[in-house]
Amino acid sequence: MWGQGHFSRASATESVSFSGIVQMDEDTHYDKVEDVVGSHIEDAVTFWAQSINRNKDIMKIGCSLSEVCPQASSVLGNLDPKKIYGGLFSEDKCWYRCKVLKIISDEKCLVRYIDYGNTEILNRSDIVEIPLELQFSSVAKKYKLWGLHIPSNQEVTQFDQGTTFLGSLIFEKEIKMRIKATSQDGTVIAQAEYGSVDIGEEVFKKGFAEKCKLTSRTDICEEKKLDPGQLVLRNLKSPIPLWGHRSNQSTFSRPKGHLSEKLTLDLKNENDAGNLMTFPKESLAVGDFNLGSNVSLAKIKQDQKLIEENEKLKTEKDTLLESYKALELKVEQIAQELQQEKAAAVDLTNHLESTLKTCIDTRMKNLAAKMEILKEMRHVGISVRFGNDLSDAIQVLDEGCFTTPASLNGLEKIWAEYNLAQEKIKTCEYVNEGNILIAQRNEMQQKLYMSVEDFILEVDESSLNKRLKTLQDLSVSLEAVYGEAKEGANSDEILKKFYDWKCDKREEFTNVRSETDASLQRLVAWFQRTLKVFDLSMEEPLISEDAVDNIDEILEKTESSVCKELEIALVDQGDADKEIILNTYSQVLQKIRSEERLIATVQAKYKDSIEFKKQLIEYLNKSPSVDHLLSIKKTLKSLKARLRWKLVEKNNLEESDDPDGSQIEQIKEEITQLRNNVFQEIYHEREEYEMLTSLAQKWFPELPLLHPEIGLLKYMNSGGLLTMSLERDLLDAEPMKELSSKRPLVCSEVNGQIILLKGYSVDVDTEAKVIERAATYHRAWREAEEESGLLPLIFLFLCKSDPMAYLMVPYYPRANLSTVQASMPLNSEEALKVMKGVAQGLYTLHKADIIHGSLHQNNVFAINREQGIVGDFDFTKSVSQRASVNMMVGDLSLISPELKMGKPASPSSDLYAYGCLLLWDDKVKSLLCSLIYYRSSMTAEQVLHAECFLIPKEKSVPNPEKDTEYTPYKKEEEIKMENLDKCMEKTRNGEANFDC
Repeated sequence: MWGQGHFSRASATESVSFSGIVQMDEDTHYDKVEDVVGSHIEDAVTFWAQSINRNKDIMKIGCSLSEVCPQASSVLGNLDPKKIYGGLFSEDKCWYRCKVLKIISDEKCLVRYIDYGNTEILNRSDIVEIPLELQFSSVAKKYKLWGLHIPSNQEVTQFDQGTTFLGSLIFEKEIKMRIKATSQDGTVIAQAEYGSVDIGEEVFKKGFAEKCKLTSRTDICEEKKLDPGQLVLRNLKSPIPLWGHRSNQSTFSRPKGHLSEKLTLDLKNENDAGNLMTFPKESLAVGDFNLGSNVSLAKIKQDQKLIEENEKLKTEKDTLLESYKALELKVEQIAQELQQEKAAAVDLTNHLESTLKTCIDTRMKNLAAKMEILKEMRHVGISVRFGNDLSDAIQVLDEGCFTTPASLNGLEKIWAEYNLAQEKIKTCEYVNEGNILIAQRNEMQQKLYMSVEDFILEVDESSLNKRLKTLQDLSVSLEAVYGEAKEGANSDEILKKFYDWKCDKREEFTNVRSETDASLQRLVAWFQRTLKVFDLSMEEPLISEDAVDNIDEILEKTESSVCKELEIALVDQGDADKEIILNTYSQVLQKIRSEERLIATVQAKYKDSIEFKKQLIEYLNKSPSVDHLLSIKKTLKSLKARLRWKLVEKNNLEESDDPDGSQIEQIKEEITQLRNNVFQEIYHEREEYEMLTSLAQKWFPELPLLHPEIGLLKYMNSGGLLTMSLERDLLDAEPMKELSSKRPLVCSEVNGQIILLKGYSVDVDTEAKVIERAATYHRAWREAEEESGLLPLIFLFLCKSDPMAYLMVPYYPRANLSTVQASMPLNSEEALKVMKGVAQGLYTLHKADIIHGSLHQNNVFAINREQGIVGDFDFTKSVSQRASVNMMVGDLSLISPELKMGKPASPSSDLYAYGCLLLWDDKVKSLLCSLIYYRSSMTAEQVLHAECFLIPKEKSVPNPEKDTEYTPYKKEEEIKMENLDKCMEKTRNGEANFDC
């Protein structure tokens, strides 16, 4: 933290004014010298510093905070400016004590680190409570250079240069502070010295500060003309500070008589110290060197010379006395060190004596402890250390290695020929030519069927799943031990190097283990011989020298052998050994992955072969039948004829002179039932079309060619949206005149669901484009359906009598955004839900490379006020035609600036319109700015994951105190909103650029 001070002009505003009231502590502080280290610079004359004596305190505080703060609770409620908290410093992420200077916002506070002096803006979450024992005064003090102040007209550049200059003199340097005064806010007014350099004078010389102009003090008389004797007296001591240069006498006033009394006392002490002076200095001042004295000039010079020699002798005496004291201290230290060494030598001797008595006991206990570890290590084994698990894995890979089935190559070749034959049929336009191609394909199909059977049989016999399970278990066990493998080229040289290394390590370990066993056997034999020596029951005792004379050598050898084996087994391997093992592990894992990929490929082919065989069993040598579809169409035709007849009958009864109400109601019920039956058959027809489409796409591309009457190709091209069995007059349609300003629009009910029929005028050229655009939109919707955020399309059909195309969609009455906002506007929570759904719809469209181009409040729907979807657009128009329609939300155009400049529509222009639709909610204006003015890097996916959609907004309770306290912050927000409104005005006028 010593190097973390901040030199900022902002901190200068917090420095204490030199014209403040200054209080002098004449007993303790005045001219007291402190050794400090500069920690933070505020300006050219103001800084913070820490006493050198409190370095240990700083370390203790840091240790305590690092233990307490991470577990401390965050500050709740209002922050107390008088209380000390723990703050997380942004630069080093360490905790320091701090006080709150100013609350900037609900989440931001300006704090000062009281032990260093620097300030920082912190998040409220980075401020925690600290215990009572850490609630003591700050380590750092605020100092101001004595007699200097910053000029009021100083420029910013010179202010910063002055701050930097003062930092170069005192920052993190040991300096002496001669305290002169203390201001009421605690700022210490002092004279700073670094070595022989007066820091205040240096700052003044550089022109970064001015000297204060003070009136003369009441207790110091104006300076008079002095005679030579008085000048000599004045030179005896250091010059007295020129208090008359201060600008405010009362501020820096000094207690009367303080300086003169101190001077008299010093002179008296000098006389008493060595009696080197033959007269008191007071007498020199008032007698011998009086203006009216008759003493000659020679006498004055002689006395002056004596005084100077006296001073010189006194200085030499002080020096010798200091040297004497230093030598005395050194002798005392040496004596203490000798005493300590003597005591240590005695302790060592006693320890050695006691150790010698228990040497054998200690060695045997240590050896027994190592033997326990050795037994456990031998029991567990060290297979991983020498790569035994890798050797086993290599053996598993070599022994049961799965190879490419012999039938797969032939199968791949026949598959390629079969696919080529299918592609030719798909692109064929003539039935005769198609029949020839189908016959060739069927012949190829027979070969493929036989090849598939061989392949399936071979795979079934290969235990593919069992081998895959073995490989997966092997890779999991190896990854648990070695972790992630590194990428590298597959090389047999790595495996050879591993085997050589393994053999060498195994041989080395075998030799060490044999040596350990031999040493232990020798030790056991020694114990057995020794037992015989001390066994009184034996008739022929052994000679003691033969039994026990070599025990030290045996123990030494045994301990060495055991330690060597434990070192090999327990000590971490070297970098070279680790490199060999990891390289081998990577090679083994690559082989496992390679074999797994081969098995996955074979399994995919196996799955395709099973599906092919299943289909071909039913359709071998024949094409799928469309009779069921034709039967459905025939049923539909009959139902539609009956429905038309009933509609005519109902109209006749209604127009008769005496209509029978009960009979009309009965016919209406029959009409409703017939209409439901028609739609039920249409859904059956769609299911049959879906089945035939799947067959045509996978196995029988000839279906559209052989059966053009069923219109399968049109159905496939429309993405399953087009139906040829639905007609406009079959529906009980009610015209929607209020919504039919541009195209025919009718409302009806199908199977209990209210639907809209949107009519589009088409010709030969535009019909295909309408189908293509609607199909692209429909495919995008089918990817996610309910989660797509798009209005679903139910059916698309063409009118037989008129050049019209009708699109059937669900009807959501009074659910478009324009109507909802006009009648009962969405609240914030509802708006976020709805607009998140709209963002999902744009994401779905853009993901499918579809640009909406005409997003506005009339084709955005708020379903049940909680689900937002994007409506369809005019499929007869291109993107540029849709984007050219100028829609407005309020008085703001939804056309983005780049469209006004003639650039093509893009996802960015869709998001511009989306951003304009957010204008009713103030809480999302930050997202709005990103969408409208910085949208070059904004995508629909980013909008979908915006913070306002992820975190629900909570309603805040008004707080009058906070409103008063944060008035400056509110004004700043108002300025931002005014700037935003200006940018919007430019946008409306087509003048905005993307840097607003």
